[in-house]
Amino acid sequence: MLEIEDSEISLMRPPVVTIRAAKPRDICELHEMIGLLAAHHGDISASTPEQLERDLFGPTPWISAIVAEGSDGLIGYAILVPLYRAQEGKRGMDLHHLFVRDGHRGHGTGQLLVDRARETARIAGCDYLSVSAATGNLKAHRFYEQMDFTPRPVTGMRYMQALS
Repeated sequence: MLEIEDSEISLMRPPVVTIRAAKPRDICELHEMIGLLAAHHGDISASTPEQLERDLFGPTPWISAIVAEGSDGLIGYAILVPLYRAQEGKRGMDLHHLFVRDGHRGHGTGQLLVDRARETARIAGCDYLSVSAATGNLKAHRFYEQMDFTPRPVTGMRYMQALS
C-alpha cells in the first residue's frame, strides 16, 4: 500500500474573514471594489470616494455597507438600500451590491455577507430582503436560490428622470 504524507493531501484553508459594518477608513478599498464589480458587468463606475463617503457616513446616510475583511484588507462587500411597500406597510432592504474579490470566491464569504445583510435588515425592522441579478447571470441566480431567495417575475417598466 502506498503511503501519502499529510502535506500531499492537505487542502488550502480559507483565510479568516471578519464580517462587519463599513467604517470611514474603508472608503478607498470599498470604492475600488465597486469599480471592479462595474468592470465585471462591462460597466464603468462613475462614482467617487467622496460620494460614497457622503452616502455612507454623511449627515443623511443613504445606504449602508457591510465588508468582509481578510488579513490583507477588504475582500468583499455588500451594499444595502432601504425599500418600502406602501400598499402593504412593509419595510425592506435591497441587497444592491454583493461582491467578493477574485481569489476569495468559493470559500463562503458571499454567504456570510448575505447572512449579515439579513441580520441588518431584521434589526432595522424589515419584513423582506430583495436582490436582483442580470437575466443571463445564471451563476448568481443559482447562488441566490441556494440562499433561499425566491425568484419573482419582473413586471412593468421602470422609468427615470434626471433632476439636474
